[in-house]
Amino acid sequence: MAIKALEISRLQPRTTAYKVADDHGLYLQIQPSGAKLWRFKFRFRGVEKKLSIGKYPEVSLKAAREKRDDARRMLSNGIDPAAAKRQAIVEATIGAATTFRLVADEFVDKMEREGKKAVTIKKARWFRDLVDQDIGHRPVSEVTPHELLNALRKVERKGHHETAHRLRAFASRVFRYAVVTLRAKDNPADLLRGALTAPQVTHHAAILDPKLVGALLRSIEGYSGKQETHIALKIAPHVFVRPGELRQAEWQEFDLDAAVWRIPAAKMKMAQPHAVPLSTQVIGLLRQLRGLSNAGSFLFPAFHTTRRCMSENTLNSALRRLGYGGDEMTSHGFRAVASTLLNESGLWHPDAIERSLAHKDPDQVRAAYHRGAHWAERVRMMQWWSDYLDQLRDGAQILTPSFRRA
Repeated sequence: MAIKALEISRLQPRTTAYKVADDHGLYLQIQPSGAKLWRFKFRFRGVEKKLSIGKYPEVSLKAAREKRDDARRMLSNGIDPAAAKRQAIVEATIGAATTFRLVADEFVDKMEREGKKAVTIKKARWFRDLVDQDIGHRPVSEVTPHELLNALRKVERKGHHETAHRLRAFASRVFRYAVVTLRAKDNPADLLRGALTAPQVTHHAAILDPKLVGALLRSIEGYSGKQETHIALKIAPHVFVRPGELRQAEWQEFDLDAAVWRIPAAKMKMAQPHAVPLSTQVIGLLRQLRGLSNAGSFLFPAFHTTRRCMSENTLNSALRRLGYGGDEMTSHGFRAVASTLLNESGLWHPDAIERSLAHKDPDQVRAAYHRGAHWAERVRMMQWWSDYLDQLRDGAQILTPSFRRA
């Protein structure tokens, strides 16, 4: 006979626990303490089992019957409801402990094992810290797009639009990693594409007028700071690599006899090895640098130790010391100088120039071809470029070529 709701409130505890049956295996167990517990008794593969459904009155008679019916439907589908409940508890416990912070740390550790550059790892940890207060403690599977957007808006409201966009991209990679490692079902960061204010594109300041480039080179000649910094300033316009690639250069990467500098992939922005042909002018500067008896592996060591390379601000600070403001010229601007004037010369194939700048070609097959196809031209171009810079520096009259490549 089924239990009636009115009867439940009248049930009193006894010295030992006892049961009051309802229909289809559901019963109420009254404990000596007075607690009234719902239980569902069933058989699964010939074995009698019990499923705890909850405590009365938190779980009413109606709710207890609904939970019993749910369990019976699972049985009809060949599922053990007690085992399913235990699994759900385990998953909920793991999910609660699997926070965004934990998954983000694991993802950054993975990046480090994959050989990402130290500066990339440092930036990833910085991004993690930016959202840690808002979602770091939250189970990664429960973070909503609204929560993430709120964290991103805090950065955006400070006017850091580019940072907010990069932060969203980092969060997206963490959530994607959580999905593929079965800790989350979706990626809330992907839903926020277009939600943030688009950052204004800014370009590195550079002097592009040949006469003014010549004046800059003459100013560099008169630099009176540290010798290593002076030589770095003199080399930078000739090789036009990224500032980080120059300041992190190590002697083991150079073959002066073969006149080539081979930069490993780990130091390159595009994670591809890059070879730089060295002009006679650059080789001369390198030999001069070698003569400074620097015992470390870096060409341009930090001021107080040879174990680290020079600071990322050193070359820009040297340019400021020469009187060039940040809106006039930057160390990164030497790349724009080379790109602009080499292309304007009309003497060199655009692909040879792009390859010298180590720009990534989206076509991987084409990129692999051009890495080798333009080497000889790049060797000639780099020597021409150094000679041209010497002419500009010396104030010689520069004639604009009246011809272009066929």
